[in-house]
Amino acid sequence: MPDLSREARIGGLVAGVDEVGRGPLAGPVVAAAVILPAELPGEIAKLIDDSKKLSAAKRAKALAALRESGAVMALGAASVREIYDLNILHASMLAMRRAIARLPVSPSHVLVDGNRAPACGLPCTTLVGGDALSLSIAAASIFAKQTRDALMEKLALRYPAYAWEKNAGYAAKVHREAIIAHGPTKHHRMGFGALLQGKLV
Repeated sequence: MPDLSREARIGGLVAGVDEVGRGPLAGPVVAAAVILPAELPGEIAKLIDDSKKLSAAKRAKALAALRESGAVMALGAASVREIYDLNILHASMLAMRRAIARLPVSPSHVLVDGNRAPACGLPCTTLVGGDALSLSIAAASIFAKQTRDALMEKLALRYPAYAWEKNAGYAAKVHREAIIAHGPTKHHRMGFGALLQGKLV
């Protein structure tokens, strides 16, 4: 389970940062930055884990508890157009920078999931698999995933054929088949090889 040991060693206001949505064929990439309260109640800490390990119901419960705890949270995103223009890695860095910049208080240090840090003008430490190690990063992963999933569910109401409410824009079979049958939408990432090369089945 993730904990606050790394945040404690660093000291000061530490923001955990993570992004969601590098791999989908459609939709934006979304990042979150979270500064947890110094005295995070144990019952809330137990709810927080890598968002990929949690069900949607558990993520929703954890996010509600985080909001009640006084955690400082902010979101950033990069659009499909920005992903096309910049590539997915640089768009992910942009989303992270936006999330950090939108925090209402400036952190003294940033813990970033992965092996690349955004150029945000603050001291950063990267942590591969950080969402399974750091509570701050895990909280950010939950916030980002809940936000992105909710966005894709809203888009699914306008584009029901692609079943984004179930696959969040990832390359599920029903999604790939819908692209072949109906073509891509403006929310599809046309720069991704699978779409350009027709390798969808």
